Amino acid sequence: MPASGDRTRPSTAAGSVQEQTRVLAHAAISADYFRLDLDAPQIAARVRPGQFVHVRLPGPGPQILRRPFSVYQAAGDRITLLYKVVGEGTQRLRELRPGTALDLIGPLGHPFTPTSAGEHPILVAGGYGMAALYLLARSCTAPGTAFAGGRRERDLLCVAEFQELGWTVVVTTEDGSQGECGIVTGPLVRFLDEQAGPAAKRPRLYACGPNPMLAAVARIAAERRIACQISVDMPMCCGVGACLTCVIKLADPGAPDGWVWARTCTEGPVFDAARVLWAALG
Repeated sequence: MPASGDRTRPSTAAGSVQEQTRVLAHAAISADYFRLDLDAPQIAARVRPGQFVHVRLPGPGPQILRRPFSVYQAAGDRITLLYKVVGEGTQRLRELRPGTALDLIGPLGHPFTPTSAGEHPILVAGGYGMAALYLLARSCTAPGTAFAGGRRERDLLCVAEFQELGWTVVVTTEDGSQGECGIVTGPLVRFLDEQAGPAAKRPRLYACGPNPMLAAVARIAAERRIACQISVDMPMCCGVGACLTCVIKLADPGAPDGWVWARTCTEGPVFDAARVLWAALG
């Protein structure tokens, strides 16, 4: 059986609560993505950038397991989730109306570490990753630069919201429908090379998106010796560290085999990019 993995981090499940929330508003923001606002005062008061909630889907049927969703925004008694309809579970979520009760556990997971004075935050997101990085952008000591990538224009999220926070947003799409045509790591590399120099602020990288993108960002950071945290998206069942479904391998020179298992739901989803064994993650 896998060990708990990242021994420098305690499980965060103990700091979570189970809360009966109420849908305040629910609206489409594009053909594929939806915004869900919930009255969740206990979770809103506790959530930190990069954490998530585990949602029990309403109604009968085969969807007995909760679904994890990153917290996009938290203010006052309200939290906001952004999600994409991709299957039966999110289709059921899409049908919720204002006033509907919804059962949540959260906040869960290990959060991001915001930047400190003298650092320039650089966020790299693929698709939904921009929503997962919004609380981090809001908590950084000063606005930085965000690189938002998607397959097409309709896959870009939260660009205006980041700009309202004072961030510079660089957009790429694979089909060229908005911004630069290509993948998001292209302009990222150019930016890092152009900004290098004795007068430049120390860069700090954060990323959330598909695993191949995260692996590429981790490699870019390692080549330039830049600190980098990534948020890994792995299938989950329990969300509280019990079932070991979401484990990944982390490098650990002190371990007998040079690596240990870590649970994405508790030791993650945020990890030091340099420790993740990307080849094992696939």
